[in-house]
Amino acid sequence: MAQRKNRIRAWLTKTLEIPPDVMMDLPRITMIGRLHIYIENHRGLLLFSDREVRLMLKQGQCIIQGKDFVIKTILPEEILLEGTIELVRYIDS
Repeated sequence: MAQRKNRIRAWLTKTLEIPPDVMMDLPRITMIGRLHIYIENHRGLLLFSDREVRLMLKQGQCIIQGKDFVIKTILPEEILLEGTIELVRYIDS
């Protein structure tokens, strides 16, 4: 049943030309150089330190590693992180 829902969502996204992150509840990640990263559609903050941030996603986790991290903005589904970004990685659940 879940596979059918995903196929219908993918078809609607393509047919109606809706951005996939909106229709399929995918994370949207915007980086500005290596200084800022803005993540939308996350499911919560799992870990925060000045060198690593872990976010829960609908299908896994996003790990951001670097230096001197500061959370500039955090909302229920959005986060703006500032620092020197060295690595962005996904882990499937």
